[in-house]
Amino acid sequence: MLIAEAVRQMAGQELPIEVVAYDGSRAGSTDAGVRVEVRSPLALSQIASAPGQLGLVRAYVTGALEIVGDMYTALAALPDISVRQIPADLRMKIAAKLAAARLWWPTRPPAEESRLSGRRHSQRRDAEAISHHYDVSNQFYEWVLGPSMAYTCAVYQSPETSLEDAQYAKFDLVARKLALEPGMRLLDVGCGWGGMVMHAAKHYGVRALGVTLSANQAEWAQKKIAQEGLSDVAEVRHLDYRDVKEGGFDAVSSIGLTEHIGDANLPSYFQFLYSKLRTGGRLLNHCITRHDNRQNARTESFINRYVFPDGELLGPGRIITEMNDTGFEVRHEENLREHYALTLAAWCANLEKHWDEAVREVGPQKARVWRLYMAGSRLGFERNEIQLHQVLGVKLDAQGRSFMPYRPTW
Repeated sequence: MLIAEAVRQMAGQELPIEVVAYDGSRAGSTDAGVRVEVRSPLALSQIASAPGQLGLVRAYVTGALEIVGDMYTALAALPDISVRQIPADLRMKIAAKLAAARLWWPTRPPAEESRLSGRRHSQRRDAEAISHHYDVSNQFYEWVLGPSMAYTCAVYQSPETSLEDAQYAKFDLVARKLALEPGMRLLDVGCGWGGMVMHAAKHYGVRALGVTLSANQAEWAQKKIAQEGLSDVAEVRHLDYRDVKEGGFDAVSSIGLTEHIGDANLPSYFQFLYSKLRTGGRLLNHCITRHDNRQNARTESFINRYVFPDGELLGPGRIITEMNDTGFEVRHEENLREHYALTLAAWCANLEKHWDEAVREVGPQKARVWRLYMAGSRLGFERNEIQLHQVLGVKLDAQGRSFMPYRPTW
């Protein structure tokens, strides 16, 4: 059975892409602009050892399967294939071929897969999970993220807005939702490379403290803070947010941290942030969510093993409910998923622009993981498989006063 022909039969339709296999078989359109190459029996062995998405990912990450052309275009064009739709005789032939590949060409999972141990979401394991993704290379992140070094959803005025302007707009939107003013104190948990900390200090006269579990991020941020002349009013610490001792903050921002917290820890997470605020203080929680509240919290296998170990995406209703039940009065919420699709498109373009340098810096397998994960995530936001929600809450006083304006000022 020829490999490319099997793929065509499984798709059950004309392939919108071209498929080329090491056995000389070809299928699909030669004018598609995207070509999938099954370069080695090792690709089949990887697929056989972990059927479904994970096996395909392993084949791509190791180079046994190649995608020639734009990754986003390829993922968008790939048809959904259900095992139930494949005729029984074809299923048997495919199973036999995969079994033979696994027997004659045994494989191991790529080294890029995470190997965490210990209790899920303990401080030690969380530190390992964060290090797996963020302590890659600051130079690599500079190429992908651009000068802002902002690794969260930007806010676009239009699709033509530049990535830098959109990231500035995101930080400024958070600052205005928090009603920052000179002399206030801001705590930014999961602060990354300090973008929000520096924006608040520089443009709003705020004394800002950021904390991150990534040593690379903290080192980069502190150097940048010093270069910007903000050391008297801004600080980033290599620290678990649960170890912040100070309190009485006027505002707390959490931009892209909740995804790492875990469903079981969500109550204690919001309780901790609530305890750090003065009466009348505001929390802005910005995070990726699922599109509904019915699914299991854990991420699917590729993201969990290669990108964000132990990451858990929750539904927007779960986030809002827990904030509310903790004591926050929820005053505003918005979904920015289309903005994240645009952000990811810009990051993908940056990676392709610096592809050869990125491969030399972090290795071909890590670069392939990023190419696949960012293109796939862009598609997920566009198709409403995942969303990005900002939720604003306020800590009321004993009489139930919010000290909020009657209408939003942002």
